[in-house]
Amino acid sequence: MKAMILAAGRGERMRPLTDHTPKPLLVAGGKPLIQWHIERLVRAGVTELVINHAWLGERIEEALGDGSRFGAAIAYSPEGQALETAGGIATALPLLGDAPFLVLNGDVLADFPVERLIEAAGRLDGDAAQAHLALTPKAGYPTGRDLTLRADGRVAACGDGDTPYTFCGLAAYHPAFFRDVKPGAASPLLPWLLAAMEQGRIRGEVQQGLWLDVGTPERLAEADRIASGWTA
Repeated sequence: MKAMILAAGRGERMRPLTDHTPKPLLVAGGKPLIQWHIERLVRAGVTELVINHAWLGERIEEALGDGSRFGAAIAYSPEGQALETAGGIATALPLLGDAPFLVLNGDVLADFPVERLIEAAGRLDGDAAQAHLALTPKAGYPTGRDLTLRADGRVAACGDGDTPYTFCGLAAYHPAFFRDVKPGAASPLLPWLLAAMEQGRIRGEVQQGLWLDVGTPERLAEADRIASGWTA
């Protein structure tokens, strides 16, 4: 199985830290944020990785190289300008292949077991089940569109009376999910997710452990405090 780590964002809310350092290379607990993902994936047996980049992408390639020092093989999907999540993944599909794969946001800190995403990927069929999302209870700061989880495991847009959750940026996808997304063009993920949710094609589960969107200098300091207590 392959995995893609999303690393193309500019990190506007992190400025001036991201003026000279791409956000996934910001350090928490003595390691770049993206390195925590790489090491967790490798420990779970996922060693073929794809990383997209745009802003200061050459620095990401310089820092991570071919991945061999982590026990991984890294291929890069450079973007002239950030193509947003769906556009970036669609552009990288030739590197990801025809089987289900994992996708992780490079700027989150989480302890969600990669093994659960691997298991979920094995259940995707490209038709009735095209994606599996890790959701988390809403944080105490603004996040993306509220989603909810139905009793049968389907993810849906959150409505009145539904329990709201936030998408963690950790998921498994079947390549068929991106069939109609144009490679090389900017395209956000949410509209594609909502359309597939209406068709009942998105599954999910709730992550009850750690999840932190490392989107501000204050949350980077929190990530550093948390990760400093981790050993690997």
